Amino acid sequence: MIAMHQVNSGIWDYHNLAYNSIIARGFMELKLYHYVHCPFCIRVRMGLGYLQLPYQSIVVPYDDEATPIKLTGVKMLPIMEIDGKAMNESLDILEVLDSTNSLQLSKIQKDEMYPAFTALLNKLGSNVHNLAMPYWIYTPEFNDSSRSYFQKKKEVKRGPFKELVKKQATFTQDILKDLTEVADDLKPFYKSSEFTMYDILLASHIWGLYVVPEFQFPEKIHKYLQRVKEICHFNYHQDFWK
Repeated sequence: MIAMHQVNSGIWDYHNLAYNSIIARGFMELKLYHYVHCPFCIRVRMGLGYLQLPYQSIVVPYDDEATPIKLTGVKMLPIMEIDGKAMNESLDILEVLDSTNSLQLSKIQKDEMYPAFTALLNKLGSNVHNLAMPYWIYTPEFNDSSRSYFQKKKEVKRGPFKELVKKQATFTQDILKDLTEVADDLKPFYKSSEFTMYDILLASHIWGLYVVPEFQFPEKIHKYLQRVKEICHFNYHQDFWK
Protein backbone atom coordinates (compact mmCIF):
# COMPACT_ATOMS: atom_id res chain seq x y z
CA MET A 1 0.00 0.00 0.00
CA ILE A 2 1.45 3.35 -1.02
CA ALA A 3 1.42 6.10 1.59
CA MET A 4 -1.18 8.74 0.75
CA HIS A 5 0.05 12.32 0.43
CA GLN A 6 -2.19 15.34 0.75
CA VAL A 7 -1.64 18.99 1.59
CA ASN A 8 -4.36 20.09 3.99
CA SER A 9 -4.57 23.70 2.98
CA GLY A 10 -7.73 24.22 0.99
CA ILE A 11 -10.04 25.35 3.79
CA TRP A 12 -7.94 28.23 5.08
CA ASP A 13 -7.03 31.67 3.82
CA TYR A 14 -3.27 31.81 4.33
CA HIS A 15 -3.41 35.60 4.74
CA ASN A 16 -5.60 35.18 7.82
CA LEU A 17 -3.69 32.44 9.62
CA ALA A 18 -3.25 32.86 13.35
CA TYR A 19 0.09 34.39 14.33
CA ASN A 20 2.45 31.59 15.27
CA SER A 21 6.04 30.43 14.91
CA ILE A 22 5.40 29.13 11.40
CA ILE A 23 4.54 32.62 10.21
CA ALA A 24 6.84 34.59 12.48
CA ARG A 25 9.94 32.65 11.42
CA GLY A 26 8.92 32.24 7.81
CA PHE A 27 7.01 29.28 6.43
CA MET A 28 8.29 25.96 7.71
CA GLU A 29 7.45 22.71 5.99
CA LEU A 30 5.30 20.45 8.14
CA LYS A 31 4.84 16.78 7.33
CA LEU A 32 2.58 14.62 9.47
CA TYR A 33 3.10 10.87 9.26
CA HIS A 34 0.05 9.19 10.77
CA TYR A 35 -2.62 6.50 10.81
CA VAL A 36 -6.15 7.71 10.15
CA HIS A 37 -7.74 5.65 12.93
CA CYS A 38 -5.19 6.40 15.67
CA PRO A 39 -6.57 8.69 18.43
CA PHE A 40 -3.13 10.13 19.15
CA CYS A 41 -2.77 10.98 15.47
CA ILE A 42 -6.28 12.45 15.43
CA ARG A 43 -5.45 14.75 18.34
CA VAL A 44 -2.53 16.17 16.35
CA ARG A 45 -4.72 16.65 13.29
CA MET A 46 -7.34 18.41 15.41
CA GLY A 47 -4.66 20.55 17.03
CA LEU A 48 -3.20 21.53 13.68
CA GLY A 49 -6.64 22.47 12.46
CA TYR A 50 -7.36 24.54 15.55
CA LEU A 51 -4.01 26.32 15.21
CA GLN A 52 -4.67 26.73 11.46
CA LEU A 53 -1.32 25.28 10.43
CA PRO A 54 -1.11 23.84 6.90
CA TYR A 55 0.72 20.53 6.66
CA GLN A 56 1.41 17.65 4.32
CA SER A 57 -0.52 14.55 5.33
CA ILE A 58 1.26 11.23 4.85
CA VAL A 59 -0.85 8.21 5.80
CA VAL A 60 1.58 5.39 6.57
CA PRO A 61 0.53 1.79 5.90
CA TYR A 62 0.34 0.02 9.26
CA ASP A 63 2.78 -2.69 8.17
CA ASP A 64 5.37 -0.11 7.09
CA GLU A 65 7.99 -0.41 9.81
CA ALA A 66 10.81 1.12 7.80
CA THR A 67 9.42 4.65 7.48
CA PRO A 68 8.88 5.47 11.17
CA ILE A 69 12.07 3.68 12.24
CA LYS A 70 14.07 5.63 9.69
CA LEU A 71 12.56 8.92 10.91
CA THR A 72 12.71 8.45 14.69
CA GLY A 73 14.20 5.03 15.45
CA VAL A 74 10.91 3.52 16.65
CA LYS A 75 7.67 2.33 15.06
CA MET A 76 5.42 4.88 16.69
CA LEU A 77 3.10 7.40 15.12
CA PRO A 78 2.23 10.22 14.83
CA ILE A 79 5.50 11.68 13.62
CA MET A 80 5.81 15.35 12.79
CA GLU A 81 8.63 16.39 10.51
CA ILE A 82 9.47 20.09 10.80
CA ASP A 83 11.90 21.27 8.15
CA GLY A 84 13.32 17.75 7.92
CA LYS A 85 13.58 17.17 11.69
CA ALA A 86 11.25 14.46 13.00
CA MET A 87 9.70 14.02 16.44
CA ASN A 88 7.26 11.66 18.17
CA GLU A 89 4.65 12.08 20.91
CA SER A 90 1.41 13.86 20.11
CA LEU A 91 1.46 16.34 23.00
CA ASP A 92 5.12 17.21 22.43
CA ILE A 93 4.35 17.86 18.76
CA LEU A 94 1.50 20.21 19.57
CA GLU A 95 3.47 22.02 22.25
CA VAL A 96 6.31 22.74 19.80
CA LEU A 97 3.91 24.07 17.17
CA ASP A 98 1.71 26.08 19.54
CA SER A 99 3.96 29.11 20.03
CA THR A 100 1.05 31.31 21.15
CA ASN A 101 0.11 28.78 23.87
CA SER A 102 -3.45 28.74 22.59
CA LEU A 103 -3.93 25.16 23.79
CA GLN A 104 -2.25 25.77 27.18
CA LEU A 105 -0.81 22.26 27.27
CA SER A 106 1.54 22.88 30.18
CA LYS A 107 -1.25 24.34 32.27
CA ILE A 108 -3.60 21.45 31.54
CA GLN A 109 -1.00 18.81 32.41
CA LYS A 110 -0.53 20.48 35.80
CA ASP A 111 -4.28 20.75 36.40
CA GLU A 112 -5.54 18.82 39.40
CA MET A 113 -8.20 17.04 37.33
CA TYR A 114 -5.76 15.92 34.63
CA PRO A 115 -4.85 12.53 36.24
CA ALA A 116 -8.51 11.56 36.60
CA PHE A 117 -9.18 12.74 33.05
CA THR A 118 -6.28 10.64 31.75
CA ALA A 119 -7.70 7.62 33.54
CA LEU A 120 -11.06 8.28 31.88
CA LEU A 121 -9.38 8.42 28.45
CA ASN A 122 -7.58 5.14 29.11
CA LYS A 123 -10.81 3.44 30.14
CA LEU A 124 -12.74 4.82 27.18
CA GLY A 125 -9.88 4.09 24.82
CA SER A 126 -9.70 0.42 25.77
CA ASN A 127 -13.40 -0.17 25.11
CA VAL A 128 -13.40 1.96 21.95
CA HIS A 129 -10.51 -0.04 20.53
CA ASN A 130 -12.15 -3.36 21.40
CA LEU A 131 -15.34 -2.28 19.66
CA ALA A 132 -13.90 -0.41 16.67
CA MET A 133 -10.77 -2.34 15.67
CA PRO A 134 -12.61 -5.05 13.68
CA TYR A 135 -14.18 -2.24 11.63
CA TRP A 136 -11.12 -0.03 11.25
CA ILE A 137 -9.25 -2.68 9.29
CA TYR A 138 -11.84 -2.57 6.49
CA THR A 139 -11.53 1.16 5.89
CA PRO A 140 -9.54 2.54 2.91
CA GLU A 141 -6.57 3.04 5.22
CA PHE A 142 -5.77 -0.68 5.03
CA ASN A 143 -4.99 -3.16 2.28
CA ASP A 144 -4.70 -6.95 2.62
CA SER A 145 -1.13 -6.84 3.83
CA SER A 146 -1.49 -4.07 6.43
CA ARG A 147 -4.85 -5.48 7.55
CA SER A 148 -3.32 -8.87 8.30
CA TYR A 149 -0.33 -7.27 10.06
CA PHE A 150 -2.58 -5.09 12.23
CA GLN A 151 -4.94 -7.90 13.16
CA LYS A 152 -2.19 -10.34 14.14
CA LYS A 153 -0.43 -7.72 16.23
CA LYS A 154 -3.53 -6.50 18.06
CA GLU A 155 -4.91 -9.98 18.68
CA VAL A 156 -1.86 -10.78 20.79
CA LYS A 157 -3.10 -8.23 23.34
CA ARG A 158 -6.88 -8.26 22.84
CA GLY A 159 -7.64 -11.75 21.60
CA PRO A 160 -9.22 -12.82 18.29
CA PHE A 161 -11.22 -10.09 16.59
CA LYS A 162 -14.08 -12.55 16.05
CA GLU A 163 -14.34 -12.84 19.84
CA LEU A 164 -14.29 -9.06 20.22
CA VAL A 165 -17.23 -8.83 17.84
CA LYS A 166 -19.16 -11.30 19.97
CA LYS A 167 -18.69 -8.98 22.96
CA GLN A 168 -19.95 -5.86 21.18
CA ALA A 169 -22.93 -5.48 23.50
CA THR A 170 -20.68 -5.43 26.57
CA PHE A 171 -18.23 -2.91 25.10
CA THR A 172 -21.10 -0.72 23.92
CA GLN A 173 -22.77 -0.77 27.32
CA ASP A 174 -19.55 0.22 29.07
CA ILE A 175 -18.84 3.01 26.59
CA LEU A 176 -22.34 4.43 26.83
CA LYS A 177 -22.13 4.40 30.61
CA ASP A 178 -18.94 6.45 30.51
CA LEU A 179 -20.27 8.77 27.81
CA THR A 180 -23.39 9.44 29.88
CA GLU A 181 -21.15 10.70 32.67
CA VAL A 182 -19.12 12.72 30.16
CA ALA A 183 -22.30 14.30 28.81
CA ASP A 184 -23.07 15.60 32.30
CA ASP A 185 -19.72 17.42 32.26
CA LEU A 186 -20.31 19.24 28.96
CA LYS A 187 -20.98 22.92 29.67
CA PRO A 188 -21.09 22.92 26.61
CA PHE A 189 -17.42 21.89 26.41
CA TYR A 190 -15.68 19.51 28.80
CA LYS A 191 -16.15 21.08 32.26
CA SER A 192 -15.90 24.50 30.66
CA SER A 193 -17.95 27.12 28.86
CA GLU A 194 -15.06 27.52 26.41
CA PHE A 195 -13.21 25.14 24.11
CA THR A 196 -9.93 23.79 25.61
CA MET A 197 -7.31 21.15 24.94
CA TYR A 198 -9.42 18.77 27.02
CA ASP A 199 -11.93 18.75 24.17
CA ILE A 200 -9.30 17.74 21.61
CA LEU A 201 -8.10 14.94 23.89
CA LEU A 202 -11.62 13.67 24.54
CA ALA A 203 -12.97 13.98 21.01
CA SER A 204 -9.95 12.29 19.45
CA HIS A 205 -10.35 9.26 21.70
CA ILE A 206 -13.98 8.58 20.85
CA TRP A 207 -14.18 9.81 17.27
CA GLY A 208 -13.26 6.41 15.85
CA LEU A 209 -16.59 5.02 17.04
CA TYR A 210 -18.27 6.68 14.09
CA VAL A 211 -16.92 3.81 11.97
CA VAL A 212 -19.02 1.27 13.90
CA PRO A 213 -22.40 1.19 12.13
CA GLU A 214 -24.30 -0.29 15.08
CA PHE A 215 -23.02 2.25 17.58
CA GLN A 216 -25.19 5.28 18.23
CA PHE A 217 -23.75 8.24 20.13
CA PRO A 218 -25.99 9.89 22.70
CA GLU A 219 -27.37 13.02 21.03
CA LYS A 220 -25.52 15.40 23.36
CA ILE A 221 -22.19 13.68 22.66
CA HIS A 222 -22.79 13.67 18.91
CA LYS A 223 -23.54 17.40 18.87
CA TYR A 224 -20.49 18.03 21.04
CA LEU A 225 -18.24 16.11 18.63
CA GLN A 226 -19.61 18.08 15.70
CA ARG A 227 -18.85 21.37 17.52
CA VAL A 228 -15.27 20.20 18.10
CA LYS A 229 -15.04 19.19 14.45
CA GLU A 230 -16.03 22.67 13.30
CA ILE A 231 -13.67 24.43 15.69
CA CYS A 232 -10.77 22.21 14.61
CA HIS A 233 -11.58 22.21 10.88
CA PHE A 234 -11.43 18.43 11.18
CA ASN A 235 -12.47 15.90 8.56
CA TYR A 236 -11.78 12.32 9.63
CA HIS A 237 -12.22 10.83 6.17
CA GLN A 238 -10.25 13.47 4.28
CA ASP A 239 -6.95 11.64 4.51
CA PHE A 240 -8.37 8.34 3.28
CA TRP A 241 -8.25 9.70 -0.26
CA LYS A 242 -5.34 10.96 -2.33
